Amino acid sequence: MPAKNSKTVDYKSLNSSAKNGGSNSNDQASLKPSSIGKDKTAQDDDLIFKGLDNPNKETKDIEIPSETLLVKTEMIQAENFVAAKNDTNQQNELTYAEQQKQKKEDKKTQKDEKLLNADRWLERNGHTLTYVGLYLFSIMVFFRPYELVSSLSFLSETAFYFALATLVVYIPTQFSTEGSLTMLSTEVKCILILTFLALITIPIAKDPTTAWTTFNEPFIKAALMFIVMVNVLRTRRRLTGLMWVSLSVGLYLSYTALDLSLKGELKVEGYRVEVAVSGLFENPNDLALHLVMMTPIAICLGLASRSKLMRWVYFLMAALFVGANTVTYSRGGFLGLIAISAVLTWKLGRRQRLNVSIAAIVFGGLFILLAPGNYGLRILSIFIPGLDPVGSHDARRELLERSIIVTLRNPWGIGIGNFPIVGFRNLVTHNSYTQVSSELGLLGLAAYLIFMVSPFRKLGAIERALYAKNQYDWFYYLSIGLQASIVGYMVSSFFVSVAYNWFIYYLIAYAVAFRRIYQIENNLNEEVKAAPLWEWKAPAEVKS
Repeated sequence: MPAKNSKTVDYKSLNSSAKNGGSNSNDQASLKPSSIGKDKTAQDDDLIFKGLDNPNKETKDIEIPSETLLVKTEMIQAENFVAAKNDTNQQNELTYAEQQKQKKEDKKTQKDEKLLNADRWLERNGHTLTYVGLYLFSIMVFFRPYELVSSLSFLSETAFYFALATLVVYIPTQFSTEGSLTMLSTEVKCILILTFLALITIPIAKDPTTAWTTFNEPFIKAALMFIVMVNVLRTRRRLTGLMWVSLSVGLYLSYTALDLSLKGELKVEGYRVEVAVSGLFENPNDLALHLVMMTPIAICLGLASRSKLMRWVYFLMAALFVGANTVTYSRGGFLGLIAISAVLTWKLGRRQRLNVSIAAIVFGGLFILLAPGNYGLRILSIFIPGLDPVGSHDARRELLERSIIVTLRNPWGIGIGNFPIVGFRNLVTHNSYTQVSSELGLLGLAAYLIFMVSPFRKLGAIERALYAKNQYDWFYYLSIGLQASIVGYMVSSFFVSVAYNWFIYYLIAYAVAFRRIYQIENNLNEEVKAAPLWEWKAPAEVKS
């Protein structure tokens, strides 16, 4: 009996709970502490909190008590306070110099993101036939097969017809794809400005006929094909394919130049080679310029290659470029080589810059000492004019001074191609910068500089973004290679008048196309799909 009474007393609260909706005391499950009410409250609170954080169809009709709102608000404020306190503690752990460095890095990252998002590229499709025409045209421009084989002389005008056919295909395809003639990137705008200035200076030029000839022959073709390239090179395969045309002609020229040097066939000034392909490369300085531009591209494509065989192919190609550069005896080519070496050393060896820099200096010294013939004396003539056997150093200095004076006296320019009329002995400026400033004015010079600096800055932004992610891939290495190539051109072109020739237009087109491919593959821009010509929409209706 006592046991029974004690048992009744022990579970009296459970019996009484049945009256309020609890379980009956005779049910063995009811002998366990009940948690139904507690679980129900917890579920309601979870729904309430879920509704506070992310209102949806499931929770929008729940009536939230003010007490729960207050608790939830206090919890959120407490979490924010703890997070802010942790950030503050982390900042306090840094020294002042480290905090300033962190701020600069954050600011630079934001600036790079803004720089890369400035262009709105469209989806990479279309222009297959245009690319075929562009590819064939480029072969004709660089290789000039009708000059290598006399029996192919009938092809001398082929480049013009390929260019015309490419434009005929490009225009309707571009309209059907994007609803406009071109994407107006910074570089394209600069080309349009240069074209406009070249046109308006023709009537007021010293010799309008010469101005029209220069505009019509090298410049406008280069400008138009540049616009075609930046709109057609939409994939890695297309970009790499056209780069291989530039690399292949460099490989052929290097082999030819080295072969002529070994045979002693030195037709220029008695000690410099002249290759069979004229046009772009007849002048040894122009040949050296092309080799300077292609060397870093070959090196970085080798670093990015996954195939060991192709890696060595690229590296051997770069070695041939450097070797052929020496037999041109071009001082501008040598300075360009130093410039690209500095860029590659600084950017590729950033983790061990001191060691890499020392190795590069030692290698450069050995390169000059072991170079053939009187190459070392030729390079020293940059600083000691008396070592120049033909006295070209003094002549170029006079031309440089003259071109600067012409620029200051004619800030709007004297007309494209007209400097030889006011220069010495009908000579060009031998400087691409003063060539533009004297003939197209200071505004033309500004557009020309922005044309080169803008892609260089954006390539640097891509490089820094990938380096921060430890993502050393094709984009990372080629962004460095293209930067070095642009720097090489900017240095070497200070000693040659090539502002209207193909060199820089192909290189900048590669840089712009590379940026476009990077942004599209990383989903940094909204894309649209190409539409056939019969479904063309007005530009205002095309999604951008």
